[in-house]
Amino acid sequence: MKIKNDLKEKWDLILSLISTKFNNGEKLDIESIIFLIGVQELGQPDLKFNKNQKIDLMHIAVCRLLEPFGYYKFDYVDEDGWPHYKIITKLPNLKAGEQSILMKEAIINYFIEKQLIE
Repeated sequence: MKIKNDLKEKWDLILSLISTKFNNGEKLDIESIIFLIGVQELGQPDLKFNKNQKIDLMHIAVCRLLEPFGYYKFDYVDEDGWPHYKIITKLPNLKAGEQSILMKEAIINYFIEKQLIE
């Protein structure tokens, strides 16, 4: 139970931090946070993105977030500066709730790695 409470506390902290910084305190959903991580990983926050690029940014974020779990590995950066990953292990079939927990754990690990939370 401690792990579940710790996960919730850290997730709430991240949600508060990022919602305050990017959405005037209104809570962002997990997809918005994944998008922002994609923008961070691209390293070009001032660009305007079209719909396909926004999808690509979310893909970059998911790959980066799941890389420590062994699902993806960074491959290269293309001539436009976009990172590319290759699949190492196929993702397991997860129920929606399980997917959400995995992504929240991955986001928490990302924020800890970036030293934005402890």
